[in-house]
Amino acid sequence: MRLKIKFLTTSVLACAILLSSVSFAIAAPEEGMFTPDQISSLPLKKKGLKIKPEEIYNPNGVDISDAVVRLSIGCSAEFVSPNGLILTNHHCGFDALVSASSTAKDYAKDGFKANNMQGEIEAKDYSVFVTNRVENVTAQITKGTENLAGEAKAKAITANIETLQKAEQAKVPEGTTIRIQALNSGFFYYLYETMEIKDVRVVYAPPQSIGFFGGDPDNFEWSRHTGDFTFLRAYVAPDGKSAPYSASNIPYKPKKYLTVSLDGVKDNDFTMILGYPGGTTRYRESQSVEFSQNANFPFLVDYLKAWTAGLVKAGENDEEKRIKLQGEIFSLNNSIKAFDGGVIAMKRADIISQKRAQEAQLETWINADPARKTKYGTVLADIKRLSDPYYATGLRDRILRTIPNPASAPTFSWVVDAITSVQQGKKLDDRKRGAITQSMAAREPIVEREVIKYNLKAISDLPDNQKFKTAEMVFGNTKGRERRAAEDAFTASIIDNPDFDSTEKIFKLYDMSFAQLQSKYPKLVDFAVGLAGERAAIAARTKAFGDNIDALRVTYQQAMAEMRNITPYPDANSTLRFTYGNVKGYAPREAVYYNPFTTLKGVLEKDTDVDPFDAPDQLHELQKSKDFGRFGAGDTVPVNFLTTNDIIGGNSGSPVLNARGEQIGIAFDGNYEGLGNDIFFDPNYGRTIVVDIRYVLFITEKLGGAGWILNEMSLKGGTSAKGKGA
Repeated sequence: MRLKIKFLTTSVLACAILLSSVSFAIAAPEEGMFTPDQISSLPLKKKGLKIKPEEIYNPNGVDISDAVVRLSIGCSAEFVSPNGLILTNHHCGFDALVSASSTAKDYAKDGFKANNMQGEIEAKDYSVFVTNRVENVTAQITKGTENLAGEAKAKAITANIETLQKAEQAKVPEGTTIRIQALNSGFFYYLYETMEIKDVRVVYAPPQSIGFFGGDPDNFEWSRHTGDFTFLRAYVAPDGKSAPYSASNIPYKPKKYLTVSLDGVKDNDFTMILGYPGGTTRYRESQSVEFSQNANFPFLVDYLKAWTAGLVKAGENDEEKRIKLQGEIFSLNNSIKAFDGGVIAMKRADIISQKRAQEAQLETWINADPARKTKYGTVLADIKRLSDPYYATGLRDRILRTIPNPASAPTFSWVVDAITSVQQGKKLDDRKRGAITQSMAAREPIVEREVIKYNLKAISDLPDNQKFKTAEMVFGNTKGRERRAAEDAFTASIIDNPDFDSTEKIFKLYDMSFAQLQSKYPKLVDFAVGLAGERAAIAARTKAFGDNIDALRVTYQQAMAEMRNITPYPDANSTLRFTYGNVKGYAPREAVYYNPFTTLKGVLEKDTDVDPFDAPDQLHELQKSKDFGRFGAGDTVPVNFLTTNDIIGGNSGSPVLNARGEQIGIAFDGNYEGLGNDIFFDPNYGRTIVVDIRYVLFITEKLGGAGWILNEMSLKGGTSAKGKGA
């Protein structure tokens, strides 16, 4: 699993209802993505921490957390030099490599090396977010709302947020943003003060045969042998303020940068991670979990497979497109495996039954005390009353909400939007013009065809009591081959229609009358109008559900926490979090145990000279000559290791630190058996896969010839003997 938050989060997955599980009964000390203010209360000394907790996070001073940042593309990263040098994952820098590539120079495949700062290239559309302050403001936001309910409470909370946010924003310098976010449906409210650095450049990235060695076959799998790292650098204007890319900009001077330890790790060593995990929902009810396992995730797997198949076809006979589309394929394949593995993990753990058992226990606990009955008595019944009708058509609603999607099928999406806009008398505004221009510029007809064909088949496969009546009318209640042929003809009327093949022609649709559209495109109009009606009904149901479920979920969480006598950690939400654990292998199944370490020897054992197991020949020579420099351990170089840290998508690029707060690796993956961890954490299976910092520096210096980068870093320890050229 590449632990980056993908573009899918905003385009497709924004409407995915990602759900919860067993976290109230905290199963292991390692569970939890803790907010910075919770660090001081954790049993870190007992686990092996050798520094003070305030050295990790100190709200009144400089600390390790000041070195950890968030990348705009959904990854974590860290400063590793006083000159704005940043370390993150290869897959986190991949989009920048793709953007800078051409048929003449494929940096995504071959890697990139700058010989000095002047040779660094722009990481297009990248920025870095530095967190200056994190504060729990739950008490301020909920003040005065204790006796309110429903819409009145929601309005009061919104007013409190706006008031506090405005007051705090006035106190910070230009270029700094104050944002107050609700966590866990409003169980917590946190204030975040952040600064954006807009000029980011690529310094060094290894070839894909290192950075994504093993490809999708090894993705999520242990053992791993991947050098998933990239060096970037942050730049600011000469006055120190954030500014867009400019040749006159200078390297950013961070408040804190990490020290790197070359001493390595051994089994059971203490580890900690700071980063920006993207999203978990571990505290929700059994009905939500059931929908996620049985409807939402399976739909996403099939939909994303269709999308990916189209992208692969589009690049098969066009090298320029292959290069352009590889980042998108990279992301989609990762998401497919993540959702598919999540379903398997949920079924293996029988999470739905666990949740139902917890809820039965909660009901018994509530009913055992009159005061608790007064406080919590109807919460489970109220959740069931709301959830049962809402999820009864969950899969159907999920499909119709997603179809059509401008990211995967822009032509279909904008034709449908034009028809419904004209019908409703809405004019084309500048915002929509910009969105149409952007998505149509990325249009790939081959991709659209595959996606629309899947969409229509998903609709036709709905159970009889959930059919989309408009589709049955448009396709004449046909079945089998006849239905597929009718769907193919409908798809061709969109993809192959010369009326829809450019941005300008899409714009013209908004200027037509509804009668003109109906006369010229009757089936499309029928489909679009029917879909608009269904979506309006779905939106109304979703709003009614959302208006009531959040308050119930907060009460549900309060009851669970009181019953368990715990203070829950907040769900992840792409803000700064801390997690701790230790180096440890695991048993994926009976009679099998996975050692937590891999080495360069293992890379070469896997090497077949065929992608994705095509290690560079120079690696063989370096191993044969034992030319490891400062980075060897015995007769080889460490590559990857496992820890029990609790992480999720968005933690890509997070620094993995030892008990002294020194960087020993970079988190880049999770294991297949530990999937579903956005919903629940399983201490027996859940593992973080880390690229050992010694392999990062070995590849940079010995294979990449970019040893100049290491000269600005703070390195400690390591083997005393230096290899050739070290």
